[in-house]
Amino acid sequence: MSATTQPSATNDEEDAASKEEQLKEYLSQKAADGEMYFKSKFIADEVGLSPKEIGALMVKLKDSATDLEIEKWSYTSATTWRIESA
Repeated sequence: MSATTQPSATNDEEDAASKEEQLKEYLSQKAADGEMYFKSKFIADEVGLSPKEIGALMVKLKDSATDLEIEKWSYTSATTWRIESA
């Protein structure tokens, strides 16, 4: 019999926090020159996350990122987000 190990919740939480920080840094750099509009599917490769992951993280960042103004701008085949430095 072989024993299987389950990933701990702590590792999952650390991974989610690192993805959130990675996305926040990317958005901060892009918004440094002014406001930015984007759809998750168009930045997914640059950020190294799936569009679904980006969408979920944007909801979290909207409440937690005090140095960014994040607004759900519109929905046309996918959510468009508006980002600006606070």
